[in-house]
Amino acid sequence: MTWEVLSMIGTVAFAISGAIIAMEEEYDIFGVYILGIVTAFGGGAIRNLLIGVPVSALWDQGLFFHLALLSITIVFIFPGNLLRHWQRWGNFFDAIGLAAFAIQGAMYASRMGHPLSAVLVAAVLTGSGGGIIRDLLAGRKPIVFKKDIYAVWAVLAGLMIGLGMADSPVELYVLFTVITAFRVMSYTFKWQLPVRKIGSIEAE
Repeated sequence: MTWEVLSMIGTVAFAISGAIIAMEEEYDIFGVYILGIVTAFGGGAIRNLLIGVPVSALWDQGLFFHLALLSITIVFIFPGNLLRHWQRWGNFFDAIGLAAFAIQGAMYASRMGHPLSAVLVAAVLTGSGGGIIRDLLAGRKPIVFKKDIYAVWAVLAGLMIGLGMADSPVELYVLFTVITAFRVMSYTFKWQLPVRKIGSIEAE
């Protein structure tokens, strides 16, 4: 039940982020719903394709779809009020979604007996795949690869689960807390990975 609640929070957070970006790009109402749904469920769909889970399994998540649609509707009707709260709490809820989905994806792959590489890919795609698709459809560079440290925390979740270092419920909850905390600290303190620009190389 706890994991379902966390996944619900992540689904709502990702759906809202997709809807907000769609409205920033001045998409019509259809585009807002499409981008919101893709952001919330795109990563899981790609993960299922790669690790052999039927994509149709997504359609069994009726409650999650209803939550996503409701969240997008509220964003579209009350953008001003929600945006103020999103600017304050959005990154925190997004961190919860990243941690919950990355762990969920890694567990899917691990329980199916896939190797560590597949577990890592499943964790990254489930945790950040929706955001990548969202940015590409919105004509933006994926911020998970550019703005700050994001997908690295999904890799950490996959590594811990793939190596068998987090298996019991207690260990998974601790891992969830650690991933969420690292994500919060990375955007709070503006941690970034090293960047090497081609222009700086040519200048040398």
